[in-house]
Amino acid sequence: MSAARTAKKEAPLLDVRDLSVLFQGSDAETLAVDRISFDIKPGESVALVGESGSGKSVSALSVMQLLPYPAASHPSGSITFDGAELLGAPKKLLRRIRGNDISMVFQEPMTSLNPLHMIEDQIGEILTIHQGLSGAAARTHVIELLEKVGVRDAESRLKDYPHQLSGGQRQRVMIAMALANEPKLLIADEPTTALDVTIQAQILELLASLQSELGMAMLLITHDLGIVRKMAQRVCVMTEGKIVEHGPTAKVFDKPQHAYTKHLLGAEPKGTAPTTDHSAKTIVKADNLRVWFPIRRGLLRKTIGHIKAVDGIDLTVREGQTLGIVGESGSGKTTLGLALLRLISSEGSIAYIGNEIGAYSNKQMRPLRREMQVVFQDPYGSLSPRMSIGQIVAEGLTVQGGDLTYAQKRERVSVALTEVGLDPGVQDRYPHEFSGGQRQRIAVARAMVLEPRFVMLDEPTSALDMSVQAQIVDLLRELQERHSLAYLFISHDLKVVRALANEVIVMRQGKVVEQGTGDEIFDAPQTDYTKALIAAAFRLETAPEGVVAT
Repeated sequence: MSAARTAKKEAPLLDVRDLSVLFQGSDAETLAVDRISFDIKPGESVALVGESGSGKSVSALSVMQLLPYPAASHPSGSITFDGAELLGAPKKLLRRIRGNDISMVFQEPMTSLNPLHMIEDQIGEILTIHQGLSGAAARTHVIELLEKVGVRDAESRLKDYPHQLSGGQRQRVMIAMALANEPKLLIADEPTTALDVTIQAQILELLASLQSELGMAMLLITHDLGIVRKMAQRVCVMTEGKIVEHGPTAKVFDKPQHAYTKHLLGAEPKGTAPTTDHSAKTIVKADNLRVWFPIRRGLLRKTIGHIKAVDGIDLTVREGQTLGIVGESGSGKTTLGLALLRLISSEGSIAYIGNEIGAYSNKQMRPLRREMQVVFQDPYGSLSPRMSIGQIVAEGLTVQGGDLTYAQKRERVSVALTEVGLDPGVQDRYPHEFSGGQRQRIAVARAMVLEPRFVMLDEPTSALDMSVQAQIVDLLRELQERHSLAYLFISHDLKVVRALANEVIVMRQGKVVEQGTGDEIFDAPQTDYTKALIAAAFRLETAPEGVVAT
């Protein structure tokens, strides 16, 4: 092989050099990325890791040239892809590259998918634009893609809209869209954030298989260091817009040099849930709870069956206690929580502090809304982009807070923001100005500001990096102890569930497959399904040198 051909083979597919990103605000400038450099060779996986706000996603969006220009600018740097300079590139070139040669899986699937278009149309549009497929050929390919990423009964989901899918299912649709054209480079921004551990393993295996088959390179952005260890050949550790350590993944993880890297590797949710107290006051109790969605077909839309999202579940949530709900995406976890809050229709008995509320009207439920709060899975989708942070957190106080003055509301909001680790001075900023993890903390503050008695937490740590997960778990535990809060904690992250939940329910396809105390479920699981979930979540890893888990 000639020297020229060898050099070409070893040349990076993506080469980022001395890249800076500056955001111009109304009264100040923010340097989000400060002269970073890295490259990715064909078929290679490189990970960017760091806490929320470190500049990871901004760096990835710079590669795709998707930042909000001219508010964002590049004081320095160069980004070349396959020999072509992307910074300042003509729009025609960028349109050809985006979605074809470079695809991206975004962190927030609900805001990335068009709420007005069916799943088939959204994936099919990519095939039509870049491959010229349409009709039956496009439909067949769409079904194949959905099956590859683990969507059950893929053909029956083609006519669904994004809101009809669970968070994990929406993320899988996003991955199917990104892989539709077999790109040379896949930018994966938290690609498995919303997925349960078993599907997460399947998606990672799929990505690895496609890399091997297609020679596809990948830029992986994640806070899950276990994924980085499994998927990436090289890793770059970012904080405050700078890369502070980089190198082969095994070397960086096993012998970290920088203090920040050691901090990341040692951070995980800690502590154990308090002992179950069966004598504690019952806050929420459900008996034979059912949520069935009709399946309608034909011209007259006749009901031909039902999707049994929640099928005959009994549960009790006690004061000062946490009931954890675990299971794969689509198992009915979130539907169960929404039914308990009377946010969707259900059958069966629901009692709140001894009062039957299953048949309550919206008007009857309104006085109880202050005491029954929720933190949703998708913080960006649940925060109004037109309201400031102060307005969002204070909204409940405006509706339920009585005669509080503006100053009193602002003070209550400041306290809530401080409790979740945010500067009270951010009240006049807007959701798009925050990272995914920061938005999740804002969502927690909004729920807690009314000092509720019962809180449904739907994947409250799924978008957070490891160290912030630990902080949020500590915060939730502290608030629970202080106010004797009852939590319904829904999560696919079993490590977080074990740290917080007194009792655990394992769900699959709308039914309870196992139920017991946290110790019983995690230490002595009885069903094969529970054993598989736990085995995937608690895989053993060797502790790096110089790192002590906190």
